[in-house]
Amino acid sequence: MKKITKKDKKKKQLNNEEEFKEYKNITFEDKEYENKKSKYRDKLKKREDNNLQKKKIHSENIQKNESILNDINSNQPNIKIKRKVNKKRIALIIVLTIAVCVYLSFSVYHLITNPTDSVMVSEGSISQEETAIGYIIRDETVIKGENYKNGMVEIKSEGSRVASGDPVFRYYSAGEEDLKAKIAELDVKIQEAMAENNENLFSQDTRLLDTQIESTLDEVTNTNDIQKIREYKRSISENITKKAKIAGELSPTGSYLKKLIDERSGYENELNSGAEYINATKSGIVSYRIDGLEETLTTNDFSKINKDFLENLNLKTGQIISASNEGGKIVNNFICYIACVSKSDEANNAEVGDTVKLALPSSREVDAKIEYITREDNNEVTIIFSFTEGIEELLSYRKVSIDIIWWDASGYKVPNSCIFEENGLNYVIRTRAGYLDKVLVKVQKATENYSIVSNYSTSEIEELDLNQNVSTSIILYDELLLTPSAEQINNAT
Repeated sequence: MKKITKKDKKKKQLNNEEEFKEYKNITFEDKEYENKKSKYRDKLKKREDNNLQKKKIHSENIQKNESILNDINSNQPNIKIKRKVNKKRIALIIVLTIAVCVYLSFSVYHLITNPTDSVMVSEGSISQEETAIGYIIRDETVIKGENYKNGMVEIKSEGSRVASGDPVFRYYSAGEEDLKAKIAELDVKIQEAMAENNENLFSQDTRLLDTQIESTLDEVTNTNDIQKIREYKRSISENITKKAKIAGELSPTGSYLKKLIDERSGYENELNSGAEYINATKSGIVSYRIDGLEETLTTNDFSKINKDFLENLNLKTGQIISASNEGGKIVNNFICYIACVSKSDEANNAEVGDTVKLALPSSREVDAKIEYITREDNNEVTIIFSFTEGIEELLSYRKVSIDIIWWDASGYKVPNSCIFEENGLNYVIRTRAGYLDKVLVKVQKATENYSIVSNYSTSEIEELDLNQNVSTSIILYDELLLTPSAEQINNAT
């Protein structure tokens, strides 16, 4: 901002006075002169007020700047001290960071080159499993009628159980579509007529049927199962038919409703007389999935089932058998068989009668028994297992992938590297407060990496006649050397 000098002020004042004199020397006799003179005076006063305000603001700014400069000069030593302190802190942080990085790097390197040399005894389980391809063999009987080309209607749903003689499905009759259309048209007319004559046709039997229909409708709204919905629909249709027949019996002879119901009964008899019903020849599970192998993969003779026989079937693993619209079959729901080819040591050492577990495609584990073994070339064997659970899960398949669980064991689980052998016995080295102790253990089961161990009984220890310095008891959470050296084994007491 430009500084205002005394010379400028005086010059400005002289200019104002000269202007005023000029206006003063001018003479007018009207009021206009007085007004202009007053306006000019106000203008001069306003200008002087503005100059005073500017001068005051300028003075305040100068004082503020001087105050800031004084504060800076007075605090300059403290700023320098703080900068020195901050530099020291930054240097200290850098040194600590480097130290931590070096320590972590050394720890990781030490862990890689010298891994943990001890482990605690814990409860656990191990198992010997093998994945294999299984061919499903069932005791199944195909049922089929003469009118299979007409198409069929399922009476029993897939996977449901039936007794011998129960109807399973039926074939369509000739002209069935026309008869059904006529019956449906009559049902509408009967319902209308019953609604008009409801008071006269009301009975205890119709009340019961109405209650059953309403209950079935509630069940339909609470399920998404197609098979159940079909059954509910069939039940509702049957109850409506019964209600119509009762109404026909209560109607006067020759009435309109009576004629409709009699006409419907005629069509229904014609429909039923032309239909062919197929009944179950034995009890079991109903299935409509027929693949043509029902007479090939039978339970009558296992001796013909070997590796070549199974491979020549040319089946795809996991392929779903298509449902037939010409027939069905009844499957024995008490037992099922599955044939597998394997070359594992467990399979070669297996014997008929041994029990194992099978993990089905649904991950469900079932108990199984070896029923038959065929020895193949190249150390391969074909084994046929039998099982009694999860049969319904396999109705849609003929060839699946399963897991054979040859054995499983649970107890004290320790790494195999902890165990060493001396004179036909197994030992581990236990460490307690820096002292090493040799402990005798009994290996129950072992896999490639872990073993399940236990303690010998008192009678077994007496028969072994061990050295008195050897411990014979291992407990949970004992700390064992992971890979004991020869020196540590010799120093153990």
